[in-house]
Amino acid sequence: MQNRIVNPSPLLNDNGELLQKGYSTQAVLTYNRKKIKAAPWRIKEWDFYQVNNDDYCLQMTVGHVGYAGNVNVKLFEFATGTHYEISDILALPFSSLNLPRSAEEGNVSYRGKHLQIDFEVFNGGRLLRCKAEKKEFPSIHVDVQLKQPDKTSIVMSTPFKEKKTQFYYNHKINMMPASGTVTIGGNQQKVYQFDETDSFGLLDWGRGVWPFTHEWVWGSGSSYVNGKRFGFNIGFGFGDTSFATENVVFYDGVAHKLTDVHIDLFENGLMSPKKITSSDGRFEMDFIPIYDQKTATKLLFVNNKCNQIFAKFKGKAILDDGTVLEVNHCTGFVEHAFNNW
Repeated sequence: MQNRIVNPSPLLNDNGELLQKGYSTQAVLTYNRKKIKAAPWRIKEWDFYQVNNDDYCLQMTVGHVGYAGNVNVKLFEFATGTHYEISDILALPFSSLNLPRSAEEGNVSYRGKHLQIDFEVFNGGRLLRCKAEKKEFPSIHVDVQLKQPDKTSIVMSTPFKEKKTQFYYNHKINMMPASGTVTIGGNQQKVYQFDETDSFGLLDWGRGVWPFTHEWVWGSGSSYVNGKRFGFNIGFGFGDTSFATENVVFYDGVAHKLTDVHIDLFENGLMSPKKITSSDGRFEMDFIPIYDQKTATKLLFVNNKCNQIFAKFKGKAILDDGTVLEVNHCTGFVEHAFNNW
């Protein structure tokens, strides 16, 4: 079942339950955290941006899980493993980060001990800026612009079976051509350049109330195919997906919905080549790993682990009208996360 949401409405009713369940290709539901029927320490909200090309990746996060928060900027190289990172870990932030109600409207501005971060949304794009400085660490300055030529994306309104008041409202936007710089260090600077001919940005915007223990698999990639923007989003484990999966292919501003997609990241080891298959035969990819971005967070009750496997994707995607796209070069990732939060 793939229930497409087309009618605008609030996300939650007065009982804190989802009014509509399924997917949409633009934001049509209105999130209001005041409607949530859960303790403040159970609410999770984050804005996560990623920008990468074939050689390196920038990641920026402003988010919290109620009783703990993380504001973070990092850059890493795939070939060498060179890694730069500065973070502010926040105890008991709750709603103090003032994150916006929509991924398409509202800016994020954070001023902390080690970081200043701004995410600005404007018509047709986004600006990502950061000044991060911490003693004994190389400074990180970010000035990157993302183009967003259209609103096509994947938006999920997903319940959990454990409680009716638990939900995940998630908006993922990829295929945003990126340009700009990340400057590392002071006197001896190293500059990483992003160019929209080969660099793309991704937004993972999440709001919800989750079970304490959970795990998921999520993958995304963006590139050009036949001179047009191509991308995909795949995943499972994000709650009760009987109403819809988040599996979708994007091409030239149009979404093409998929059913189930399967990959076993652990088969023959995380860094071994894999096959990605779909139950409808419309997404078949070779997955050739190039880098494992490992993260682990322990703070208060939080104990999260994630392997984000960056890889080269090569294969085919079939559009709704039967057109077969040959994908010869696409850099993306598939991650496995296990969370106690």
